[in-house]
Amino acid sequence: MIKSFQRHPWALNTMLLGVILIAVLLSAKFGQVDLTVAQVLDGAFGAADKAESIIVRELRLPRIILAIMAGASLGYTGAALQGLLRNPLADPGVIGVSATASLGAVIAIYMGLTALHPLALPVTAMAGALVATVILMVLASRDASVLTLILAGIGISSLATAAMSLVMNFTPNAITVQEMVMWMLGSLENRTFGDLMLAGPFIVLGWLMMIGVGQGLNALSLGEEAASTLGIDLKALRWRVILGTAFSVGATVSICGAVGFVGLVVPHIVRAFVGFEPRRILLPSALCGAAVMVLADILTRLPIGHGQLRLGVVMAMIGAPVFLYIVFKTRESMR
Repeated sequence: MIKSFQRHPWALNTMLLGVILIAVLLSAKFGQVDLTVAQVLDGAFGAADKAESIIVRELRLPRIILAIMAGASLGYTGAALQGLLRNPLADPGVIGVSATASLGAVIAIYMGLTALHPLALPVTAMAGALVATVILMVLASRDASVLTLILAGIGISSLATAAMSLVMNFTPNAITVQEMVMWMLGSLENRTFGDLMLAGPFIVLGWLMMIGVGQGLNALSLGEEAASTLGIDLKALRWRVILGTAFSVGATVSICGAVGFVGLVVPHIVRAFVGFEPRRILLPSALCGAAVMVLADILTRLPIGHGQLRLGVVMAMIGAPVFLYIVFKTRESMR
């Protein structure tokens, strides 16, 4: 089957679309009020009663769409960054966008802006992501080498993490600190179409910036000199990937919090089916990321004791063992 996917990449994409469709139906079905598939379809098309229509259209549909967009963004940008940096351990957090977006959200909670308007948190989180992008552009404007981008991202991420710790340290209210921590653990609960209208355009803008980078990433896999010889504008390629990641991931983090492992693990899973050519990995990584995110969001609704699972915790519980298995298998194949 794996060889068949390598010869026909569309087969894997079709299978992943089927998985997404099944995951969407399950996500719309399960919750505090369980619905049948027929009730879900009736609610989506306005044929159900008012209560069921509200549950499907206003509560679960925005959550599903955001999960798909967030997972696709993390999966696609993870694959693109691993191709750009030629590092299988790269993920969207490597350029510091996730950390600065989280810092913006923490500051909004600390200042009480979330009590003034529900969209204050995603707005400040996206502002944090924009700050990281501007800093990265300034630092790497004269030398946009891979090493410069990595070092700048590490510096920005470390500074943002330290700033978050400082804000939490000076927060006098334990409840506020708990709210910060719970947001950073990630969730798609209670998301609305207002959140979608706010973050969606930035996510799509990031996608548009990265359209067509596959050919450049393929050439870059041969080395920078070979890519330049083939006519690839490496500086433009780097900025398209970096800015596209900044917009899409920054907007994603602003809505669902800091969710790890999707951008790191998903490209590795896809490579097992389609090989190591960067261009062939991009679209399947987006589809696989969307499916994983929707399924993980379903797991957050499971009743566990007196609490509730958070999206970031679920992804860590799934992603960490998968990643360790991938590392083990890679090590075995290299012997």
